[in-house]
Amino acid sequence: MQTDTIKLLRECNAGIKMGESAIKKVLPHAKSNELRHTLEVCKNTHASLGDETHAMLLEHGADTKEPHAIARVMSDMKICAKMMAKESDSQIADVMTDGCDMGIKSLSRYLNKYKHANPEAKSIAKRLIASEEYLENKIRDYL
Repeated sequence: MQTDTIKLLRECNAGIKMGESAIKKVLPHAKSNELRHTLEVCKNTHASLGDETHAMLLEHGADTKEPHAIARVMSDMKICAKMMAKESDSQIADVMTDGCDMGIKSLSRYLNKYKHANPEAKSIAKRLIASEEYLENKIRDYL
């Protein structure tokens, strides 16, 4: 149980870092106040879940996990390319919905893989998925 808990929390932590990084990169380019607010809300939710995840990992005597280097570089390149091509709320929505989709799929996969994780760890993963779904739904109007 503890092994699954730690593994799930580490994957959540890495996903949170990826999400926060992406939001921070696109946020300065947002034109709409509503889009900017939505991104801020999601960024704050990720930060809060990140704090919870970090605290739980410490309780279990485990360290955090950084996102895979290749995934981070690919994400950064995609964001930069999209923003260079056309700096618009539509581009932000496009790149962020792709990121949300990847996050939702990955986290769902980890929830299934680490089914013996404790309920608190599963709750964090489910709330993170809900945050990604919220963002994706809120920004569809900008596509």
